[in-house]
Amino acid sequence: MSKFGDFIKADDFKSEKHVPVIELPDNVNAGEEFDIKVTVGKEIGHPNLTEHFIGWIELYYNSSNEKAVYNLGRAEFHSHGESIKGANQGPAHTSPTATFSVKLEGAGTLVAVSYCNIHGVWESSKEIAF
Repeated sequence: MSKFGDFIKADDFKSEKHVPVIELPDNVNAGEEFDIKVTVGKEIGHPNLTEHFIGWIELYYNSSNEKAVYNLGRAEFHSHGESIKGANQGPAHTSPTATFSVKLEGAGTLVAVSYCNIHGVWESSKEIAF
């Protein structure tokens, strides 16, 4: 029987447009709020079309001291050029970029997951230390 994790793809964001890129300040302190930016298509732009788009990004945190995984947030993207005039003729397009303001108490791993309506679920991770 397949598990959801069997369907998640990962690659280097510099060569694959679907991989979420996690960015945070070089210096962060435990217990202090800071911003984490997650972008899909940072190096190679991802289409933002009615028929091909990123639907959402989620960000998770796993503390080095615990087994639990914490969902830090989810951003959904709903406008991809749809219009009564036809596909890709609409006046609004959302970009697959999200900023999460967080306060973490210790080192761990950040995991970003994104969903492309054609190419499925993609992930990347980044270690965070204080």
